Amino acid sequence: MSRLLKGLVAVSALSVAGLASAASWPSAPVHWVIPYAAGGGSDVIGRMVAAELQKKLGVSIIVENKPGASTIIGATYVEKSKPDGYTVGTADSGTLAYNPSLYSHLQYDPAKFTYIGGLARFPLMLAVNDKSPFKTLADVLAAARKSPGKLTSASAGNGSPHHLALEMFNQRAGVKIVNVPYKGAAPAMTDLLGGQVDMAFVDSASAYANIKAGKIRVLATATPQRIALLPDVPTMAEAGVKNFNAYAWQGLVGPANMPADAVGKLSADLEAALKSPQLDGKIRAIGVEPMPMTQAEFKKYSDEQEAEWAKVIKTAGIKLD
Repeated sequence: MSRLLKGLVAVSALSVAGLASAASWPSAPVHWVIPYAAGGGSDVIGRMVAAELQKKLGVSIIVENKPGASTIIGATYVEKSKPDGYTVGTADSGTLAYNPSLYSHLQYDPAKFTYIGGLARFPLMLAVNDKSPFKTLADVLAAARKSPGKLTSASAGNGSPHHLALEMFNQRAGVKIVNVPYKGAAPAMTDLLGGQVDMAFVDSASAYANIKAGKIRVLATATPQRIALLPDVPTMAEAGVKNFNAYAWQGLVGPANMPADAVGKLSADLEAALKSPQLDGKIRAIGVEPMPMTQAEFKKYSDEQEAEWAKVIKTAGIKLD
């Protein structure tokens, strides 16, 4: 066989091998890690999206919960996993935007993830119980300015989106309302309903049932526009607090150096799934906004959020280690 013919055969073999490799993913179930306990908002969203996404991938998606340490346990597991495209995980505002400033040392590096796409975001809003004397945001601001440090606000824990939304509110509004941390959104909601605290920043998913039941009153939403869930409730800007938008958000990531074909297919299928009317409707029905994004869009959004919240955290002087 001539040297030229041998070269052509070799090139052809490599091309066929490359095509086979590209066409082979996925050939096994995909493992999706959620860094929270089963049953919470992040878990619900992850399982909802996974059920739709696996239809497009043509293989099963196995969801596993690895909760604890402000998502650090789950995030570290994903980052250290084999980068073959078969392990991905939910990464949220805490994982990517808060933890780098809240902790002096992390077991994972947000910069080393493969960013795949956005998932969803939970609008944050300031709420009081139905017996509260505060009827408007102006009432809260007046009371807070009259007696700095007297009013209290429940949160799902130090460093949670609810806590950091309060710190941003304090900074933007020029007030001092005290954070009262709980071990999760459920006990925080219990004490808000019982009147043990004056108010709380709540997310749309965990507060949805109590909002519908009329047990809590939302004074303003930390969103650019009014939300469909509460069309009569003003935004923070409309109510007098400018430059204040806050969401608890999440996206999908994997370990560094995932195969390009796997990342491309995962990203495209994830975005398509989130834009499908069926999944879009399911997510919005629980008060959450789908957040379909390309790889580049999600990375850019995450970086911008990290920079914004780093300033809030530094100004507030918060450290969790």
